[in-house]
Amino acid sequence: MAGVREKKAQKTKTQLIAAARRLFAKQGFAATSTDEILQKAGVTRGALYHHFQDKAALFEAVCVALHEEAVAAIADVTGNQVAPFDALVAGSLAWIDHMAQPEVNRILIVEAPAVLGWERWNALDRAHGFGELMQGVAAAREAGAIRPVGVEELTVLLNGAMNAGVLWTGHAGGAQTLKRMKKAVRQLLFALRI
Repeated sequence: MAGVREKKAQKTKTQLIAAARRLFAKQGFAATSTDEILQKAGVTRGALYHHFQDKAALFEAVCVALHEEAVAAIADVTGNQVAPFDALVAGSLAWIDHMAQPEVNRILIVEAPAVLGWERWNALDRAHGFGELMQGVAAAREAGAIRPVGVEELTVLLNGAMNAGVLWTGHAGGAQTLKRMKKAVRQLLFALRI
């Protein structure tokens, strides 16, 4: 019986996150009401508050899900890479592709810093994409494939550049802008190569 309740609870939580994700991507956090989320998810207010303290906590859960998708996208392209530098490049480009998706860009890059506050947003980034990037930088550095720069410092710089790049790409729009951004990131990474 407990297993059935757990499955139902997980299904409800998944429905809430999916509905909130669609609405936050379309309307933004501030313009999305809790009632709209409940209606789209087909659940009660009690179900929402059973899983999440408030709308901001639900927003954070959406952010975590999007970060997890980014990590999976990175793993998909880096798993077959033999050389650490090639994995760093492929992972960085996969991250850009994921973050450039309009719904992901709006939620994680545009809305999340304001909704969650910079410290919480930064903590989520560091727990997910930043961590993956730091592993890639460290592996490339240990393999002697990139210049001897501090791993954390270089990761902070690359992460900042790529975050700003996908923010710009989201506002400038279009496949050509994304293509140019990815080319610039490749050039930046190759400039670090030994």
